[in-house]
Amino acid sequence: MTTQKNIARLCILALAIGLMILSGQPSYAQEHHAINLSNARGLPFSDGIVAGNTLYIAGQEGTDDSGKLVAGGIAAETKTALENIQKVVKAAGFDLKDIVSVTVYLGDIHEFGDMNQVYKSFLSDPKPARATIQAAALVNNARIEISAIAVRQK
Repeated sequence: MTTQKNIARLCILALAIGLMILSGQPSYAQEHHAINLSNARGLPFSDGIVAGNTLYIAGQEGTDDSGKLVAGGIAAETKTALENIQKVVKAAGFDLKDIVSVTVYLGDIHEFGDMNQVYKSFLSDPKPARATIQAAALVNNARIEISAIAVRQK
């Protein structure tokens, strides 16, 4: 009888430990919802996806509400791309300060300095982690596309 009690206790203990481990892990089945600011584009992606306390922001170009690139070169496109990110962030109920990671895609790496001047004035300190790369080509012949990840503090 003692062996059966010990086995039962071990099973209960193993179940309890398993539940504790699972409760501490992120759920891949967690609820998520899309942020779509312009359904008229008909493109097969969302502007953002909220999964738990994380917002994944799709690449945003320097386009106006009609989808046309703004005039004025890399500085104007950078400003507008960041404003488009800000729209997604706000629509999802996040703040710009929640952005923790940014990826910048440049059509011409030689425009890095001009992009960086606009970028550093837009986001507050501490600045998010960032990667900047030159892409062979961007959709709409854009000079820049920016994607980001934001995490809301609980």
